[in-house]
Amino acid sequence: MVKSPENLRHDGLRSWVADMVDLCTPDAVHWCDGSDDEYDLLTHELVNAGTFIRLNHELRPDSFLARSDPSDVARVEDRTFICSRTKQLAGPTNNWMDPAEMKGKLGELFDGCMQGRTMYVIPFSMGPIGSPIAQIGVEITDSAYVAVNMKIMTRMGAAVLDALGADGAFVPCMHTVGAPLGPGDVDVQWPCNPDVKYIVHFPEERSIWSYGSGYGGNALLGKKCLALRIASTMGRDEGWLAEHMLIMGVTDPGGEKTYFGAAFPSACGKTNFAMIEPPAAFADEGWKVTTVGDDIAWIKPAADGSLYAINPEAGYFGVAPGTSMSTNPSAMASIRANTIFTNVALTDDGDVWWEGLDGDTPDHLIDWKGEDWTPDADRKAAHPNARFTAPAHQNPVIDDKWDDPAGVPISAFIFGGRRSGTMPLVHQSFNWAHGVYLAATMGSETTAAAFGEQGVVRRDPFAMLPFAGYHMADYFNHWLSFGRNIANPPRIFGVNWFRTDEDGKFVWPGFGENMRVLEWIVNRARGRSYGLESPIGWMPRHSDLNWDGLEDFAEADFLQAMSLDRSDWDREILSHDELFIRLNDRIPKEMLAIKDLTLSALWRSPEHWEMNPDPT
Repeated sequence: MVKSPENLRHDGLRSWVADMVDLCTPDAVHWCDGSDDEYDLLTHELVNAGTFIRLNHELRPDSFLARSDPSDVARVEDRTFICSRTKQLAGPTNNWMDPAEMKGKLGELFDGCMQGRTMYVIPFSMGPIGSPIAQIGVEITDSAYVAVNMKIMTRMGAAVLDALGADGAFVPCMHTVGAPLGPGDVDVQWPCNPDVKYIVHFPEERSIWSYGSGYGGNALLGKKCLALRIASTMGRDEGWLAEHMLIMGVTDPGGEKTYFGAAFPSACGKTNFAMIEPPAAFADEGWKVTTVGDDIAWIKPAADGSLYAINPEAGYFGVAPGTSMSTNPSAMASIRANTIFTNVALTDDGDVWWEGLDGDTPDHLIDWKGEDWTPDADRKAAHPNARFTAPAHQNPVIDDKWDDPAGVPISAFIFGGRRSGTMPLVHQSFNWAHGVYLAATMGSETTAAAFGEQGVVRRDPFAMLPFAGYHMADYFNHWLSFGRNIANPPRIFGVNWFRTDEDGKFVWPGFGENMRVLEWIVNRARGRSYGLESPIGWMPRHSDLNWDGLEDFAEADFLQAMSLDRSDWDREILSHDELFIRLNDRIPKEMLAIKDLTLSALWRSPEHWEMNPDPT
């Protein structure tokens, strides 16, 4: 008989936990209460087990380093499944298996999977507890690493059981590292199953099963699994949006604050943008940028006709390499203490290090595999996907409403990829449907290291390709329908910080200077700035941006960042067809019509368009 918390009144949850205990046969069961004392106890146990290294308290207070198994370092998209009732419902961009067949496999894998281990039961809320936008989940896991990370990343523990009550809805999230221990077996520092991994979602049941991985989004099931894949199906069914978006607030010198959601594929500077530090000229005028969330947004219509968004997470699970005081000082401040680092390097004085960190490279480190490392080594000291888990409230530019149960009103959506050409620095869609097209065809150029063929555009619609829990064309249609039911929908913009010149150098300085583009977006969203009609949307002129402090960025440089070449766009539109053909069975007709309209507008424009007035 499993002893339950005194405040557990939900018979369905109690019964599910009992069933999972019978299936997994753990040695012990621990219901997480979310307290600081519990966190201290579990981190102490992880240190004793060798999973955690306690960092130098003077340099990095109350922080820890973990090193994963080399087979368990990132999301495993090829082992991630959307097991909807039919393959067509999952769509061609998701892996699918018949739900009955998958349940048979999982039943065999989970049978006795927690032998020799403790089962942790983690009640958690994605979003402020009690928020009308929030959702409750319960994760069962045999990983203490998962439990302490969930303490940082979610609102977790006894208060969630109080909110759940006797009959509240919750998403069951089942996880195991897939490494049972027999009598006399000695555990390893990072238990996982290096050969067998499954990350499985059952959208109709709204349940999640994860086997074999202890890392990140594979194991912290409130993150991508619930907050995007399952929540996106909830949003489709219930009339809201679950998006791979940051949420930021921009306050102008007059004290008026405007909130945005922004979506970027990986390696496009999303976290840096969420915590952007305005240039001195803007800061002196009184411009401020605050962070509501850096990764995920849940967005619902409110009674006043506006869209309100919450950050469902309570922490940051950020990529460490490349993060520095020069690229993201707010992120660096956020990880100054109370942080869990995974797969970064360890310095001789007990602090952490990674490629791209400020200062000189140390003469000696212990790398992410636990081996000695010196600067002449032919390998990275930190894994490229090394992570930090840090509480959001430590961010010095956290928005004062980041934890507001009502959320914040969204005035605009921003979408951007990494493109060396074709896409301009910034443009605004002509209308909501055109904005859906802009986001649906978003993409980034691959790198040789990442994908084997450099410069190829990989489409990542809405930055949701790995995270939509159903057919991507149905997802487009949901966005189209969603906008039709909003009296004054947010404006939609596209940005590209990564255009290069003939020498391969970035045309736009980026980072804090992106504030200049953001000011124009604020003013457009507020209806008080000019936009020139281009073949692909509204654009600012050079005179529409504030150049104080960046006077050496000439108008010619601006035109180079904004120009359109018809031949490039002909190829761009042709590549859109590749995506649409793949989704052909369900692609909304609006997408095809907007493609034809764009082709027509380009045909009527100069071969090289540089702020030329529309001849029609």
